[in-house]
Amino acid sequence: MDAAVAGSPRSPDYDLLETVAVTEPAKLRAIFDPLRGQLMDLVLERAATVTELAAAVGRPKSTIAHHVKVLVENDVFKVVRTRKVRAIEERFYGRVARTFYVGAVPLEDVTPLPWTNYLADAAAESMPAYHADTMWAQHMHARIPRQRANEFWQRVDEVIGEFARLPREGDTVYGFAVGLYPTEHPTLPERD
Repeated sequence: MDAAVAGSPRSPDYDLLETVAVTEPAKLRAIFDPLRGQLMDLVLERAATVTELAAAVGRPKSTIAHHVKVLVENDVFKVVRTRKVRAIEERFYGRVARTFYVGAVPLEDVTPLPWTNYLADAAAESMPAYHADTMWAQHMHARIPRQRANEFWQRVDEVIGEFARLPREGDTVYGFAVGLYPTEHPTLPERD
């Protein structure tokens, strides 16, 4: 367990797998919907009811119930506990796994691609923090072979996992965006 997580309250308040590979186009579409992505983030804090999720995102309960149903049908959400409220059984939903990664999905079966450009999304989301001078950011370039890029990304992925496992506490939700991509950045010519 990470030192940052050790000794802190368990987050979330139910059992879940650490990672799950997404290998079906329908599940891919389910998890990459922006509203469903928000719901998935929220239940990393704790299990929640449709009513609680609707209040958190400011949407009607019927809309949230539909999206929760899609997540349950695609094995992304599950009922983690229930309680009786008067004559009605209230369901608390949680994620099946802390992180989902795209496995061997034939992308030609997924059109259009369901995800957006994460860095563009993060850039738009981070603008208020940029203007308030409360954002930490770096942008670097390095000319390296593809294998070194793969090795570096594996280390970054470990940090992403650590961030995902942090207990949900405090007053502020922080975004964390990373990207590794080939560019047309200029390079120096080889020396003679």
